Amino acid sequence: MSRGAPAPGIVAINGRAAARAQVGGVERFAREMVRHLPALQPHRYRLIRPPAALAHRVGHVWEQAVLPMQAAGCRLLYSPANLAPVASRRNVVVIHDVAALRHPEAYSRPYVAYQKAMLPVLARRARMLITVSEFPRGELTDVLGAPPASIRVVPEGVDERFAAAADPAQAAARFGLTRPYVLVVATDSRRKNLAVLEPAARALDERGIDVVLAGSGRPYLPASPVALRRLGYIPDEDLPGLYAGARALAMPSVYEGFGLPCLEAMACGTPVVAAAAGALPATVADAGLLVDPHDADGFAQALMSVAAEDERREPLIAAGRRRAQAFTWRRSAELTDAAIAELLQGR
Repeated sequence: MSRGAPAPGIVAINGRAAARAQVGGVERFAREMVRHLPALQPHRYRLIRPPAALAHRVGHVWEQAVLPMQAAGCRLLYSPANLAPVASRRNVVVIHDVAALRHPEAYSRPYVAYQKAMLPVLARRARMLITVSEFPRGELTDVLGAPPASIRVVPEGVDERFAAAADPAQAAARFGLTRPYVLVVATDSRRKNLAVLEPAARALDERGIDVVLAGSGRPYLPASPVALRRLGYIPDEDLPGLYAGARALAMPSVYEGFGLPCLEAMACGTPVVAAAAGALPATVADAGLLVDPHDADGFAQALMSVAAEDERREPLIAAGRRRAQAFTWRRSAELTDAAIAELLQGR
């Protein structure tokens, strides 16, 4: 073997999503796998990361053409953020959901067209598919035609920073949160179903409680014009405190592959009111309140009860902390590594 060549059995990690400046659920997963997998097996994994300028749309060409060349000699190519080099036969791809195909109205036409072109081919050609819960596992089979035997489920995790000890004071001061608040953590997308919270926002305002939206838009997401106070994108260092200071987390999305903000809020001691849709019932389980995503009055009543009534809050806080403790990023990495080890061993 020539000097500097990758060792047999090495797995390249596609670090494109981990290089992005703003972090959503997909980027969080990518960052944590980039951090944990090499720590678990230093000789098995090799991170390949593009320049930061190529982390977004202009990086498609890098991902399709440059990444496979840089991964030459690697037996597998692990991509943790939905997309991978479509011509490669070495792919292990994490497809978090097929939201753009199920809800094309929530995305730009070019984005939907690209997803329609790429995802079915990736699903058919991949050595293995990974997804984040049983709900998208079924979607990969139903929508993309992926063989069920090719799919592994690796749940997401909760970083140790999200804890009851998180200090809400800095976030409250930075974002001018002078009243109690209910928090929504979501991109500004129609799929997030934010309009259903407008009646709740009006009712809570009468009780001196704000409903605030933490999250930014993205170029491929048509904005959802809703009357909620917008905080914009929240830097990572402020997010635990923002959760910890909230009276409740609201997550009314009609389609989620996992619903990580629910667990992050629970870990910080914040009760959760979520939609009974997609993967959210499985993620929240009995540790939060589940409401029909189209029932605006139901969301308003549930949020008012958990935001203002301590006898309703306390059991949910305790149950939420127990629920969140079951999900760690180390466990996610261990499950991923075990699945990849099976491929490397020819099973």
